[in-house]
This record gives sequence, C-alpha cells and structure tokens, in this order.
Amino acid sequence: MRIIFIGTGEIGAPTLQALQTSEHEIVAVLTQPDKPVGRDQRIEASPIKKAAAQMKMPISQPTRIKDRQAIEQIRALQPDVIVVIAYGQILPRAVLEIPKIACLNLHASLLPRWRGAAPIQAAIAAGDRETGITIMYMDEGLDTGDLLLQRKIDIAPNETGGSLHDRLGQIAPVALLESLRMLSSGNVPRVPQDNALATSAPKLTRENGRIDWLEPAEVIARKIRAFDPWPGAFTQITAKLNEPRNLKIFSAEIVGLSGAPGEILLADRNDFVIAAGTGALWLREVQLEGKRRMSAQEFVHGFDVASASCR
Repeated sequence: MRIIFIGTGEIGAPTLQALQTSEHEIVAVLTQPDKPVGRDQRIEASPIKKAAAQMKMPISQPTRIKDRQAIEQIRALQPDVIVVIAYGQILPRAVLEIPKIACLNLHASLLPRWRGAAPIQAAIAAGDRETGITIMYMDEGLDTGDLLLQRKIDIAPNETGGSLHDRLGQIAPVALLESLRMLSSGNVPRVPQDNALATSAPKLTRENGRIDWLEPAEVIARKIRAFDPWPGAFTQITAKLNEPRNLKIFSAEIVGLSGAPGEILLADRNDFVIAAGTGALWLREVQLEGKRRMSAQEFVHGFDVASASCR
C-alpha cells in the first residue's frame, strides 16, 4: 500500500523504520517544522525528520496541515493509508477523507482511557497496572475514533515516563503492521469507543510537575516517576535568609514516617526525608536549580538543609 506517515515525536521513529523495511511504500513523511529547543534555543529538526532523512525519505513540514496547500500536496500523493503518531496537530476532515482505505492513528494508551497528549504520564500517575498501543480509525475528535486493534503491556512498579515511552515505541510497529495486514485482507474490526469510560490526559506544562506535599506520599512518588523526564517533578526549597529555589526530584521511596506536609524530617549523610499528606518520601536523586544532578546525600552535604523548608 501507498502510505503517508505523519508524526513528530521520538515514539514514532521505530514505526517509521519498520514501515521502511516492509512491503509497503512510504510516499511521504510529514512532520512539524524545525523548532528552537533547549536553553540556547537552537533550531532543531524533529526526531521523525532526522529518522526520515537518514532513510532518504521524502519529507514535508507544513506549518499548518489545515492549509489548502498542505491538503493538496497530500491529495496529490494518492495514499492508500495515512498513518499518524504523535504529530502535534489536529488533522482536518479534508485530510481524513483523502486515503483510499483508512487514516490510522497510533495512540499510547488503551482507549478510551487517557485520550489526549500525555497518556503515558497519566497512566503511571494514576497507578494503572497496564497500558498499551491503540490503533484507531481517525475522526475529527480528539482520540475518539473507532478501534481497530489494541496491544497491552504491564506497567512495571518502577516505571518512569521515559521507560514506558520507549517500551510503547517498540510495540507500536508490530501493532501497525498487523493492522495493515488486516486492512489488506479486508477482515478488519471496527469497534466504537465507549465514551462513558473515557478519561482525559491533556498536554502537560512545567507547572504540572510542581509537587503538592498535601498529597499522599504514594501519589507523589507515582508523579515523580511519571514526570521523568518531562515535565520533571520539583519542589521549592528555602533555606534561612535565602531565596526559594526549585529542587527537581528524580527518584524517591515511600517511608513510614509522618509530619507536617513539606516538613524536612531527616537530613543527614544517609537520609533526606520530606513529609507528605500521608507518609513521607526518602529522596534518592535530585537536582538543585542551576546545579548538576546528584544524589540526595550529596545535596544535603552542600546545602543548608537544617534550616530549610519545602513547599
């Protein structure tokens, strides 16, 4: 089949590579325009553009896929199937109606659970035991299309947003190639989503990573894992006579201590423990704003934690 691949995020790279070595023909790769990234705002191509360039695939980067010129460009390619994964723009009806067979989206959750831009983080933060990849027929809604196929995986107890992202990226190609085989055979399920079971996973900002110490330690610990690497979980720490500074927390363990939420219960060569709404967290790895990533013990040694408070 003639396929147009539309994607931006790194999670789609393994799927693009699998398509390139399959019996299908990739007639074009569409991705977001190059954007400034990092502190120095250096202009950088998307992971999908980089992967497509290495494989010498034709690349297009429309500013808005809704623009007439972009739509006509897609139509002129006469695709049988359009495959979309982590693109970052909503496809208009005019694009959805172009492919001869279907417009498919790969979504990193078991829809209708966690519709939206951050399903991976949402699943970990909520304490879900499993997640997966959903292949769905696209419609004009946000992840509301009929289901074609789902593949499940367990969420590990120590799972982070980064590790789950990579694992889902590896099962996505298998799910898509199986879906394409089903489309070729004509034996294709089409199951409407149960909207009553839908949950939302909206786009995250840095502020979503701010820790609320009123929450139970178990909830905070899940968020620390979910938001690693993005947007990162952090708290504000203030030492005596100093301005508040952000302290990013990469890993922590739940301990059976208690105190006022945000109170530093222990801070010595071996322990750095902060009280939550219920229970407490033993911090393992942190990064003070403007400093390098380090163990919590290193941080305690170089920071006036004895007079500090967190909020």
